[in-house]
Amino acid sequence: MEQLLISILLIIFGLFCGFGLTFLVGFLRENTTSKKIDKMLMEAEKNADKIKRDAVMEAKEKSYQLKLEADKDIKEKKSELKDNEDRLLQRESSLDKRDELCQKREAAIEEREEKIIQRQKEIQDEQAKVEELKKKQMSLLEEISSYSKEKAHDLIMSNVKESMSREIAIYISEQEEEAKLTATSKAKELIVTAMQKYSADIASDQTVTVVSLPNDEMKGRLIGREGRNIRTIEAITGVDLIIDDTPEAVVLSCFDPLRREIARLTLETLIKDGRIHPTRIEEVYDKITKEVKEKILEYGNNALFELGITKMSTELIELIGRLHFRTSYGQNALQHSLEVAHLAGLMASEIGEDVTLAKRAGLLHDIGKAVDHEIEGSHVEIGVELAKKYGENEVVINAIASHHGDADSTSVISTLVAVADALSASRPGARNDSLENYVKRLNQLEEVANDIEGVSKAYAMQAGRELRVIVEPDQIDDLEAHKVARDIKEKIESTLNYPGTIKITVVRETRALEEAK
Repeated sequence: MEQLLISILLIIFGLFCGFGLTFLVGFLRENTTSKKIDKMLMEAEKNADKIKRDAVMEAKEKSYQLKLEADKDIKEKKSELKDNEDRLLQRESSLDKRDELCQKREAAIEEREEKIIQRQKEIQDEQAKVEELKKKQMSLLEEISSYSKEKAHDLIMSNVKESMSREIAIYISEQEEEAKLTATSKAKELIVTAMQKYSADIASDQTVTVVSLPNDEMKGRLIGREGRNIRTIEAITGVDLIIDDTPEAVVLSCFDPLRREIARLTLETLIKDGRIHPTRIEEVYDKITKEVKEKILEYGNNALFELGITKMSTELIELIGRLHFRTSYGQNALQHSLEVAHLAGLMASEIGEDVTLAKRAGLLHDIGKAVDHEIEGSHVEIGVELAKKYGENEVVINAIASHHGDADSTSVISTLVAVADALSASRPGARNDSLENYVKRLNQLEEVANDIEGVSKAYAMQAGRELRVIVEPDQIDDLEAHKVARDIKEKIESTLNYPGTIKITVVRETRALEEAK
C-alpha cells in the first residue's frame, strides 16, 4: 500500500516537473522570438526612414528640374512674345505709312478728277463752239453754192462712184488673177503631193460572175429533175443562173455583189461536194452565209488596220466590210472609201489638220451605200443617220453630209473629204460612165454658159473639164469678161453635180476688116 502511494506521489511529482519544464522552455522561446521581432522592426523603421529620405530628395530634385524647365519655357515664350510684339509694331507702323500714302494718293486722284472734269467741261464748251461755227459755215456755203448738204453729198458720192468704178474693177481683176495663180499653184501642189504618196490599182467590178464547171454534165445536175435544183438556188440566193451554150461555165447575174458572191461560193462548194439537191443547197447556203459574214467583218477590220483607226462600233465595222460588195459605176465602194481616206489623210497632214480624223471621215463618207438598197433615202442621208446612231464625231457627220454638196462644210476636214472623193471618182478608168451621161453633162455645161447675157457661143472641151465661152465684143468689155466667168462658175457650182473641177475660159475678140480694091 505504501509502495502504491509512493508510486502515485512520484508520478504526480514527475507530472509537475514536466509541466514546469515545458512552461519554462516555452517562456524562454517566446522571449527570444520577441527580441528578434523587435530587432526586425527597428531595422524596418530605419530602412523606411532611409527610403523616405531618398524619396523626398528625389522629389525635391525632380521639382527643381521641372522648375528649371518651366523657367526656360517661360523665357522662350516671353522671347517669342516679344518678337511677335516687335513684328506687330513694325507691321502697324508700315500699315500706318501705307494708310498715309493711300490718303495722299486719294487726295491726288481727287485733285486729278477735278482737273479732268474741269477739262471736259472746257472741251465740251469748245466742241459746242466748233459745232456752232460749223453750222454757220455750212449755212454760209449752202447760201454761196445754192446746194443743200444732202444734195452736195449725193453729187460728190456720184462723182466719186463714177471715177472709182473703173479703178475698183481693175483692182478686183488684178487681185482675182493673183489669188487664182496663188491658189491654183498651192492647190495643185497639195493635191499632186497627196496623189504621189498614194496610188491604188483600178479594177472595175461587173454585175455578172462566171462559175467554171468540171464538165457539161454538171449543168444537168445543177438544173436537177424538172428544174428543182436551179429553182431552189435562185430562190434562196436571189441570183439568176444563166445556163447557155457556153461550155463548162455558168453565169450568175445580179446587181447585188454580196448576193452574187454568196451564190458563187455556194455553187463552187456544191460542185466540189457533188451532192446537189434542195436540202443540201439550203445547208451549204446557210454555211456560206455565215462564212461571208465573218469575211465581211474581216474586210472591215483590215480596212481599219490599214488606216490605223481604232475604237469603232462593231456594227459600223460590218457595214464597212459590206462596202466590199458594193459598186458605184463599176468602182468598188470599199476601195473607193479607202482611197478617199488615204488622200484626205495625206492632204490633212500637209496642212496640219487631224490626220486620223480625216481618214475616219474619208472611210465613212459613203457608209450609207452599204444599206441604201435596204433603207429608203439617199446614201448621204442614210450615212448621216448611221454616223449619228453610232456616236461618230460631228466633223465626220458633216463630212458625210457635205461631200456631195448637200450641206455646207463646217470644217476643213469636210472639204478635204469632198476633194478626195472627187479625185478618187474622177481618176481615169476609175468608173464606168455611159455615153449618154457623158453627152448630157457636156450639153448641160454649154446651156449654163449660153444662158448668160452677152455670150455668143460656148463649147465644152476635154471631156467636160474645160468650158470655152465666146462673148460679143460690143456688149462685153474686158473687165466685164471677168464677171461673166465668175457668174458662169457660180451657176455651175449651184446647179450641176459633177466630180473634179471645170476650167472656164472667156474669149473676147474684136476684128476690124477692110477690103482694098
